Amino acid sequence: MILVTGGAGFIGSNLVAALTARGEEVVVVDELGEGDKWRNLADAVLAGLLPFSGIEAALAMHPRAIFHMGAISATTVTDGDLVAASNFTLSLRLWEWCAEHGVPLIYASSAATYGDGTLGFEDEETPEGLARLRPLNLYGWSKHLFDRRVAQVLQLGGKRPPQWAGLKFFNVYGPREGHKGRMASVALHKYREILAGEPARLFASDREGIADGMQSRDFVSVADCVNVMLWLLDHPGVSGLFNCGSGQARSFLDLTRAVFAALGLPERIEFMPMPQDLKGKYQYFTEAPMAKLRQAGYRQPPTPLEQGVGDYVAWLQAQ
Repeated sequence: MILVTGGAGFIGSNLVAALTARGEEVVVVDELGEGDKWRNLADAVLAGLLPFSGIEAALAMHPRAIFHMGAISATTVTDGDLVAASNFTLSLRLWEWCAEHGVPLIYASSAATYGDGTLGFEDEETPEGLARLRPLNLYGWSKHLFDRRVAQVLQLGGKRPPQWAGLKFFNVYGPREGHKGRMASVALHKYREILAGEPARLFASDREGIADGMQSRDFVSVADCVNVMLWLLDHPGVSGLFNCGSGQARSFLDLTRAVFAALGLPERIEFMPMPQDLKGKYQYFTEAPMAKLRQAGYRQPPTPLEQGVGDYVAWLQAQ
């Protein structure tokens, strides 16, 4: 049995679908709430479904591997105690349990740990390398806090799982993210605006030298993220902190034009001022160096943006 925390969420539910398609028994730990998040598991055959308060009961089932995707991922959440408990303390508990029981742990870190990107995006895992980074928000800090603890444990020769991997997910888009609201990918927001007959709206640039819509991110298909996680499961000798992106920055204009193209509609794009709560906290450029994962043996090429967006739009239209 494989345990997936956050298995009803965006990346987690896509992972659950892939694991069950391979015939794996899967137990999900997540909070469904009162919305439509349950729909992400509508097609899944599960061996168990528990809230986070039932994490000890899930561990008592003795999973052979744990994928820890569960977290408070909204970058606008301000309750530090809640975020620390969900994103740091629970991660520590799972690390300790996996180390004690000899179980692999693959967990979600985030590109938010890199802050504004001025210090680069190298997936360094030493305490010294990680200490340089300055996340811009509470979410990024909580993920960074756990990465740093892992590095400290390794440096001190502490107990560790037989395999561990932290994945710094960049800008992920794809199926099963509809429940995320404002935190859903730009691809989904633009799709919905265009279908509503509105122009696609992007943030205007508030930085000199960067044109409106030319803010760039490493957009990565959720299918590619799942492929990396399955590869890690199949290669238990690989451990480390790894970037998980496409390896190529593309502009928000590129992404938006790909959505229009997938819908077969003429482009209508407008620009709006940067929201006050994002000023000073908005990444203008992200790009994942993927050499470390490649050197570990992962060979599958990333999905090109236009292809990935086209596949996503086709999935959305089929729902």
